[in-house]
Amino acid sequence: MIEIVYPAIKPKLKTEGEKEFIFCVIRKKWLQITPEEWVRQNVLLYLIHTLQYPAPLIAVEKQLMVGEMKKRFDIVFYKDEHPLLLIECKAMDVAVNKKTLDQAMRYNINLRAKYFVITNGNNTYGFEISNGKMKEMKIFPANN
Repeated sequence: MIEIVYPAIKPKLKTEGEKEFIFCVIRKKWLQITPEEWVRQNVLLYLIHTLQYPAPLIAVEKQLMVGEMKKRFDIVFYKDEHPLLLIECKAMDVAVNKKTLDQAMRYNINLRAKYFVITNGNNTYGFEISNGKMKEMKIFPANN
């Protein structure tokens, strides 16, 4: 398992009427907060502020095709214009299990990222694909 030590900086929040919103640091817009969005935004802050991943190389909630179906990945970090790291986020109360891993692996068929991570904010697992084999990682890959 990968341990994430989240930075002191927290996501920006606001309330309009009875709705709560969270600011996406990548998409540069306010989104209605959901438990999964809360995890996604905290992971983004960790990537940017703790691991120093360059924000312009991160994509969030982009569409991809999985067979005939349109899906959206949570987070992808690019290097040299190719996906390097895919991150699938779940709400904190959703178990990170084989189903989550299978989802990330399906998304990665088209993306072909070398690394992928699954997280619910508390439990985080990472994997490296090398020579057609999957190996568990103990830390996030370096961004350089």
